[in-house]
Amino acid sequence: MPALYARELVAGPAPLKDVHFVLNSAAVAGLLGGEEAIASMAAVHVFGGKTWATWLVWYNSPGSYSMGIRFMRLARSASPAYDHGKVQTDLAALFEYNGSKGPKFTAVHSGTNMQDTGHIAALLKKECAELTEVAGEAGGRESRSVSVTIAQLGRSPKASAEVESPIPYVTYFASIPVLISMVTCVLSAVYNDWYAFAIILFGIIANGSASMVIGSGKFFFSHPEPAPGSPRGDGILDFDDGVVLLKGEEGAVNAVTRGRFFLLFQSKHASSKLRICSIFLIAQSLAMLVLISQSSFFGQLMFVISLASSWAYNLWVWTFDKEAIQRQILKNILGRPKFTKFILKTRTSMLVFVALALRLKDPAEIMKVFVIPNTAVWEKWKEMVIKCLINEQEFEFEDQHWNCDGFCDEQKSLLKTLLEDAMVAYELFKEHEDKIIAPQ
Repeated sequence: MPALYARELVAGPAPLKDVHFVLNSAAVAGLLGGEEAIASMAAVHVFGGKTWATWLVWYNSPGSYSMGIRFMRLARSASPAYDHGKVQTDLAALFEYNGSKGPKFTAVHSGTNMQDTGHIAALLKKECAELTEVAGEAGGRESRSVSVTIAQLGRSPKASAEVESPIPYVTYFASIPVLISMVTCVLSAVYNDWYAFAIILFGIIANGSASMVIGSGKFFFSHPEPAPGSPRGDGILDFDDGVVLLKGEEGAVNAVTRGRFFLLFQSKHASSKLRICSIFLIAQSLAMLVLISQSSFFGQLMFVISLASSWAYNLWVWTFDKEAIQRQILKNILGRPKFTKFILKTRTSMLVFVALALRLKDPAEIMKVFVIPNTAVWEKWKEMVIKCLINEQEFEFEDQHWNCDGFCDEQKSLLKTLLEDAMVAYELFKEHEDKIIAPQ
């Protein structure tokens, strides 16, 4: 049986034609670089923010298979919007912008109690956790230091609003891989390497079409609108290392605890368009496996150069801190909230400080904060602290307060320690009261 030899189906002269080397490994490029390519697609919305930015993603990009899978997930997440003829999709399906679980939230006035909040609350928690400037630190004994961050929320955002881009300059650099993809595509055609020309052009069209479809959607933020006459939304985001006190109108607090990002498409056929883009992207990755090995060495080189330039751009965009950008967007939506951070050295001090910072006087509201053991000592402590809060008395406790009848020496010692913690919290509050109690 005669031996089978690989042959090049290229008509006409081409540079480097006598090089007998095939870059077959280049064909797997469609299966690599998915995360970086998706980051670049996200740049259309997060960085670009304008419709014209979609024209800067017309280049041959690696990672088409992974992008195709993500686009199919996005299409499946589509649901009718409240506006007739529009479709909204879950950004978590493509860009992972709604995927995080937030901390527990307890509203002290409205009675709302949420065991788990969403992605927006998780972003705010991370923003507060990374604050390095501390306004004050309590003295006293130390068991386990906890932070209390007071978030003075600004205006109540609209129930649904389009998100503005924080750094629009990033998309301008996409013109570099666009230019390189166009040049390599044209050079492949000039030297009659039609397989390389076809696969590079297919990549440009598949990636660009996907960008145009995504670009037709508007990047929106939404949250439930509070009922008229609702009380203030002040509440507590509680997590392991401390708490965040949300202070503001109900609408502003709702934006943190129940807000979300989504894409709003004007066309009711958006889901079908997303599915078509998914098929195109997956087909392009499969076409690479079949066609690129049929081209000449020069054509394969052009193909690799086009992928390398777009991969470099995608990688650069991918290095941006996506979560930090989302936090920047969130702060803009909330009207640049003011954060003030304090450190307390015991959980007991933290409870008292929180009650003082929220100006709680109603026993029912105070009890939402004071989640403490149900023992005689703690009940006595709670009774004395709540009395001071309701009557706005100074936290000054002496021997007669902890030397209670019926308590043994150990119980008296524990009560003394707990009351001293309360006094430490009160001293820190009075020292920084002007920062904590903002005009309402």
